[in-house]
Amino acid sequence: MIRVLLADDQVLIRSGIRSLLDAEDDIEVVGEAADGQQAIALALDHRPDIALVDIQMPVLDGIEATRQIVADPRLADVRVVILTNYGLDEYIFRALRAGASGFLLKDTHPAELLQALRVAVRGDALLSPSVTRRLISEFVARPPDVLAAVGMESLTNREREVAALVARGLNNDEIAEAMVLSPTTAKTHVSRAMTKLGARDRAQLVVFAYQSGLVSPRDTAPPPNNPR
Repeated sequence: MIRVLLADDQVLIRSGIRSLLDAEDDIEVVGEAADGQQAIALALDHRPDIALVDIQMPVLDGIEATRQIVADPRLADVRVVILTNYGLDEYIFRALRAGASGFLLKDTHPAELLQALRVAVRGDALLSPSVTRRLISEFVARPPDVLAAVGMESLTNREREVAALVARGLNNDEIAEAMVLSPTTAKTHVSRAMTKLGARDRAQLVVFAYQSGLVSPRDTAPPPNNPR
């Protein structure tokens, strides 16, 4: 059962999402918050698998609520997914840096939202295609980050390959196929790369890959398949 906390200041929005989620056999809504401060308190009370958080809320906005949830060791297993009307670059990057595991717009199709929650609970990065395009465009305009590049040097060649494929949007099964590995081995490489870089989840691994210059949005060459 996927336990979800809803945080949105609009009652109608919360009600609609709750109706959608309650119809699913494997999803349970454990609480509703009308502001970011309530979201933090309810997260501590219920320890949900996912906090589905709006950005613009009173008292405490969704980004600061995300930052506090992610920073609290008692909530280490809570994944925060941002769901908002605002697809602005400023919000995307602030949310990801705050530790959000995903970012979806409210015009997302209901079936895609349900799938998104199931993806997020597995620890996979979750970004809508429009958000991914904005994220890539942001890193095109930036020089590589020196500290991120140093962190990437701690990875083995295999782990760097895997990190690059994660940044290009591949899941573990696709990575395994591209690198001629078993899915279990691919997952192990992803986990080790995240651990070495201090990435909380795959979304942060994607950010590190672009920040370090490991992946360029213009780099479309397929990965090498020869084992090391």
